[in-house]
Amino acid sequence: MSTDNIHPLIGIRHLTESAYVLRMERRGLSFRAGQHILLGKAGSIHNREYSVYSGEKDDFFEVLIREVDEGLVSKQLKKSIPGDQLQLEGPLGFFTIEPELIASAKFLFVATGTGIAPFHSMAGSYPQLNYTLLHGVRCASEAYERSFYAPKRHRLCASAEKTGDFHGRVTDYLRRHPATADMHIYLCGNFDMIKEVFDILEQQGVPSEQVHAEVYF
Repeated sequence: MSTDNIHPLIGIRHLTESAYVLRMERRGLSFRAGQHILLGKAGSIHNREYSVYSGEKDDFFEVLIREVDEGLVSKQLKKSIPGDQLQLEGPLGFFTIEPELIASAKFLFVATGTGIAPFHSMAGSYPQLNYTLLHGVRCASEAYERSFYAPKRHRLCASAEKTGDFHGRVTDYLRRHPATADMHIYLCGNFDMIKEVFDILEQQGVPSEQVHAEVYF
């Protein structure tokens, strides 16, 4: 078996009972913020797509994972310990920011749950980025590593309790705080959210070519 795509685990940090971050040796792997990989235990036939969580210039490689009841890979990876060999394919995908826009454009990121992962990578890769991040969760405990983001850039939308910046879904927030036609908008999360946000943005006059989406689960 080739070892070119083997990345030893450095550590695991648990954010909630179900969500955790795996940190692996980078081994020179090149990627663009917003891309994803296929990840699994070395030698296993089972893998799963995960967006890259770490920044382009970090000397390690991270993914954010939520354990799901029917998720074989997420359960396996949660039991990993430092030194375990993980196997990945990629990076893959085009959910990325055009380099010429990074310094000057205005961005709106909309995520649900662990769909925040690519935006964590983008924010960490491009410190000069002018963005607002809407993160939709059920409760504030799911605001994964919120302190990483500048407070003025992060809007937590909690649907099940009044503990976030906004009580309701990200779609409710967008209806009350419309996007503008000069924004470049990136959506990552469940299909229903993405479909609804597309409809809202169309009504608000945002050009469709400025809206990018990655269905996460």
